[in-house]
Amino acid sequence: MLTLLKNARLHAPEPLGLCHLLICDTRIAVIVQAGEPLPASGAAVKTHDLCGRRVIPGLVDPLVHFIGGGGEGGFGTRTAELTLDEARASGVTTLVGALGTDALTRTPANLLGKARELAAGGLTTFCYTGSYQLPPVTLTGSVGSDILYIPEFIGVGEVAISDHRGSQPSAFELARLASEARTAGMLAGKSGIVFIHTGDAPGHLEPLREAARQSAIPLTQFHPTHINRTAELFADGLRFAREGGRIDFTTSTTPELLAAGEVAAHEAVARALEARIPPGAITLSSDANASLPQFDAAGRFVGLKAGRLASLFEVVGACIEHHAVPMEVAIGIASTHTAEALKLNCKGRLAVGNDADLLVLDDDNWRIDEVWALGHCLHRREDHKAG
Repeated sequence: MLTLLKNARLHAPEPLGLCHLLICDTRIAVIVQAGEPLPASGAAVKTHDLCGRRVIPGLVDPLVHFIGGGGEGGFGTRTAELTLDEARASGVTTLVGALGTDALTRTPANLLGKARELAAGGLTTFCYTGSYQLPPVTLTGSVGSDILYIPEFIGVGEVAISDHRGSQPSAFELARLASEARTAGMLAGKSGIVFIHTGDAPGHLEPLREAARQSAIPLTQFHPTHINRTAELFADGLRFAREGGRIDFTTSTTPELLAAGEVAAHEAVARALEARIPPGAITLSSDANASLPQFDAAGRFVGLKAGRLASLFEVVGACIEHHAVPMEVAIGIASTHTAEALKLNCKGRLAVGNDADLLVLDDDNWRIDEVWALGHCLHRREDHKAG
């Protein structure tokens, strides 16, 4: 199947001007400047004129709780699963699912089944094996075999450090886990990333530094998230990035978390760039459908709200509109650099040979007109008419 998207103001994420994109089945086959001829083809081509609207890569979200999360306040506080309609409308076309605090009533098998449900709906989905605690829960009996034999499993996570809900892993345990995931990833052609939930305990990211010091594992094998959760953790995260690591900011938030000292994700991006952290060392994740719990000073559960997948796209817009972050930088942080960190080579960039995952944006506002994933339009804004 050939689909021609004409007159797209392309951000790949760097601006390429007015272009035509020819999509063959699920991938981008040709990109030419508007006015240049397309290669001849004997096949029928379905054409859409985008009339000069902005087109950006589909976003890549490295932390989504497909099957919900929560439960810190009992069974009545479990958060809901992600719905296909919500996912399709969000602007996120590649999602990585994880377990969290609850690896007892939620399992890797549940996670994999949900990943395949979302994939059947047109999205690209991956998973982490394991959860907050060590030893990790797995589907096949080990982290290594999950990554090696199950296509969707690309790493392990989200493993909790500096958090009272984690298993308080030692540096040695973290290094052993990272070694197993890294080796399996090399054998399978995957990242073998260790995605880390970072709590607000005083140790912050020190367990990861210690694991790297005690082993041959590089800091980049760990990908810590929630780095904007407190001012102190944010400062330590900038130091971690200067030392060669990557950091991830959480886009979902609540007024309570912000009042307690969380740095809003769009502000965190702007401040990190001002501190001369390379954009390639920064990623964003939504933490969608996870619980965003609130605890009092004694560690007692107070309440929670759920993360939102759409927050990723919203934060990219806020970076551009409120902090004058260049559009290609903000988009790259939520697509290109995440794909690079996870070794998803066909994702995060609009280029010939890559998957045809793209967002068509409104002419005047930071909102989505159309979501295309793997060459198919999955969502169109109700008050928007196709070209």
